[in-house]
Amino acid sequence: MGQGASDRQRLEEMYAAHFDAVARYASRRTNSPDDAVDVLGETFLTAWRRLDDVPQGDEARLWLYAVARRVLANHRRGAARRELLVTRLRREFAEVTGVQRPSDTGAVQAAFGQLSDDDRELLSLTGWEGLSPGEIAQVLGCKAGTARARLHRARKRFARALAREGVDVERYGTRAVAMAEGVLG
Repeated sequence: MGQGASDRQRLEEMYAAHFDAVARYASRRTNSPDDAVDVLGETFLTAWRRLDDVPQGDEARLWLYAVARRVLANHRRGAARRELLVTRLRREFAEVTGVQRPSDTGAVQAAFGQLSDDDRELLSLTGWEGLSPGEIAQVLGCKAGTARARLHRARKRFARALAREGVDVERYGTRAVAMAEGVLG
């Protein structure tokens, strides 16, 4: 069964309504604009293929975030394999030439980097995408109470990581994730 003009119109409307949000989501979680565009394209391609599964209205944005999250997971697995090779090549290059990689770019980045992928995603969904725990639950496919508890624990772990890096947690409070965005974004 092919997709018709009304399906195309629905996708175009969804694209127009949610492109900016999904583009920001992808760009905050990738290392280059090219990677973000790849994630964005794959996300909307999945939406086209599974258009009947996409909810109506603003629920579509959360559905797209969930798809983008899975696309990013696949992207990261491939990137991890490439990074292992690059790390080995950098080490060998440094041994031959004496050139070393630049030092760490900041305490916030270091603290954010200490967190698990799941903790970073939770903090990013609330700090960067502005989602409520209920909306986060939809993106992650869990209950709202579960999302609230996970978010609370992730914030505590981030605060401890910031403190270990010498960042005054009291001074920044909930803006710490936004600080991480500035350093990482």
